[in-house]
Amino acid sequence: METPRMKPGQRVLMALRKMIASGEIKSGERIAEIPTAAALGVSRMPVRTALRSLEQEGLVVRLGARGYAARGVSIGQIRDAIEVRGVLEGFAVRRLAEKGLAPEIHERLSTLIKEGDDLFAKGRLKSEDLDRYASYNLAFHDTLVAAAGNAAVEIALARNNFEPFAGAGALALDLTDLAGEYDHLLAAHRQHKAVLDAVTRGDFLAAEQIMRDHALAAVRNAKVFEAAMAAGSPVGAAPTIRAD
Repeated sequence: METPRMKPGQRVLMALRKMIASGEIKSGERIAEIPTAAALGVSRMPVRTALRSLEQEGLVVRLGARGYAARGVSIGQIRDAIEVRGVLEGFAVRRLAEKGLAPEIHERLSTLIKEGDDLFAKGRLKSEDLDRYASYNLAFHDTLVAAAGNAAVEIALARNNFEPFAGAGALALDLTDLAGEYDHLLAAHRQHKAVLDAVTRGDFLAAEQIMRDHALAAVRNAKVFEAAMAAGSPVGAAPTIRAD
């Protein structure tokens, strides 16, 4: 049986996030569908779908009939939005730890953790594993927040997700360095296990702190931000890499 490959739409979305974050696509640069599709080895449809998603995330702006252009954002803006997510998710898991986990929620979260364990058990990642990680990761975060039962937190998180790289599902991964991505995604998975353990024990202070640290790790561990962070410049400030 042929090994399943990563879905084109998810691969394009991750690749474009990485290109904007690392500066391969500079601020204000138009992202043309045809050359982008050619460069990534896909049809135009996954590119078009990814650009619509990136517009919702605040990473591109629409140019009317001319398509989309990368939106200039600074590391400071990204950090601020991710810190807000950490505060909101931290509050959510604190509330969850205080009130206790319902058996069905604990079972759901434990099942998700098992999915993560299985994913990392072989000691390496393939490109198709990133789809699985993205689904598991987002489901874990969404389940925790929903279980807290605070509608105001859910609304605030939904609004914050419009900021670049703020959402738990806004992964910016280097698809050319899966060994490096394995290490930082495994660290994130271990934090998932730690927060579930703290919530299960009712240790609300630990649960809240782990969740805040987990959000900040999205900046600290993402190698695609390193060049921009070192330069202290806005994300997307370097020349565009185009297809031949």
